[in-house]
Amino acid sequence: MKITMAHGSGGESTSRLISEVFAKHFKNEFLDRLEDSAVVPGNGRLAVTTDSFVVTPILFPGGNIGRLSVCGTVNDLLMSGAKPMYLTCGCILEEGLDIEVLDKIIESMAETAREAGVKIITGDTKVIENKGGEPGLIINTSGVGFIEDSLDVPGPFKLQDEDSIIISGNLGDHHAAILGTRMGIETNIESDNAPLCDMVSNLLDNGIRVHAMRDVTRGGLGTVLNEFCSASKCTIELDEQSLPVSAAVKDFCGILGLDPMYMGNEGKMVLSVHKEDAQKALLLIRKSKYGENACIIGSVRKSEEAADINNVVLRTKIGGRRVIGLMYGEGLPRIC
Repeated sequence: MKITMAHGSGGESTSRLISEVFAKHFKNEFLDRLEDSAVVPGNGRLAVTTDSFVVTPILFPGGNIGRLSVCGTVNDLLMSGAKPMYLTCGCILEEGLDIEVLDKIIESMAETAREAGVKIITGDTKVIENKGGEPGLIINTSGVGFIEDSLDVPGPFKLQDEDSIIISGNLGDHHAAILGTRMGIETNIESDNAPLCDMVSNLLDNGIRVHAMRDVTRGGLGTVLNEFCSASKCTIELDEQSLPVSAAVKDFCGILGLDPMYMGNEGKMVLSVHKEDAQKALLLIRKSKYGENACIIGSVRKSEEAADINNVVLRTKIGGRRVIGLMYGEGLPRIC
């Protein structure tokens, strides 16, 4: 069966779609009430985020738009040191979308939410006309997380001199998986879309002095680190040989002329930690789910000179120095 405009009418077809697809997978004590808003237990400090996901294709190696939407929102909350608790789900469906495909995507959302320890508590569904091409969907997710009162919330403006910069795993997997699928290039590359709950909780529970955390999505690592430098008035020096990139992604980049520094990921984070905690933090991440390829890739330098330059500098394999600037233009493919 395909999505029709009747599924967006608010009538019997809408009710059946909600009950047979969304409510079936998202079932919990809050959503089951099917009220206009969910009333849930609260906390003193909240982290709130929202994101919309427009990836094409909606099914890709290693994941789909449903898993992606949960991972992206959960990871945004985690980067503030929050414990993700609740998500909302808004779906805009194109007429002609196969309901079996939709069911698979919503099932994946539910499985990923359970993995991340969050509940999808409310949502909305709309249907729009298909203007041509393969029918798809757009997902908007908003998230709420709780922050411990004792936590010094990390932020990009808190980097300190001689901090170590750690990346939690290989760069470019998600970007390469999406682009390769679009272009019909056969590879063994799969998306890295994953919730990072385990590694963040391991770091915070073990007292690691984390000064900044950010998930590496659109714009890639280069863009995130430039934002760190600008906010903290510092220079970040990277070692090219320490950057983790799989052989398959290196080959893919070589064919298409891509730079892993600017490729999007959906299951990686970069963090700045106190230099004395760097080795312990690295070990904790490597022992965490999805963190086995983590590496220390550089350090922070704060000085009067750095305060005026705010550069990300890459020490190359041949001993040169390359300035990693902000990404300009479009970072195709669009992933969120």
